[in-house]
Amino acid sequence: MKILAFSGSNSSSSINKQLVKFALKSYVDDDINLIDLNDYAMPIFSVDLEKSGFPNEAHQFLNQIEECDAIICSLAEHNRSYTVAFKNLFDWTSRVNAKLFQNKPMFLMATSPGGFGGGNVLQTAKTFFPQFGADIIENFSLPKFYENFDVDNGIILPEKLEEFNEKTQSFKNSFN
Repeated sequence: MKILAFSGSNSSSSINKQLVKFALKSYVDDDINLIDLNDYAMPIFSVDLEKSGFPNEAHQFLNQIEECDAIICSLAEHNRSYTVAFKNLFDWTSRVNAKLFQNKPMFLMATSPGGFGGGNVLQTAKTFFPQFGADIIENFSLPKFYENFDVDNGIILPEKLEEFNEKTQSFKNSFN
């Protein structure tokens, strides 16, 4: 299976990217394509700019989705919503293809330093991503990242690790 993985952040020290990398350890037998949103930087979307055509990066991102069998994404939360970097990519690509996620199965995650674990952005994505062609099979939230995650060991809170493992297995089983 070919998995497209990314975090909805352009931060070089993204905790959501760390969560994605941890998740990918469960897919060692699969073809992994971990991308960085910084490789898809575009001007801020506007209908005026759209009249001049779509940036190559929007098409490149859509091609990455087209070529995968499944998506693993962990969204960073800024002010209870998507990061500007992700929202801009989302805006551009959804104008090229309104079903930008192309009905691909998705494991959707979020984490944050706070106790809600990116719950606001996760809820927003769970509500809207299906309208843009996402088939969200599983979702996972990790609260208090710096207390519950270790760079070497991953999720260290036993009940959250158990939940994560169950959801990872469920996501894998959806392909069998």
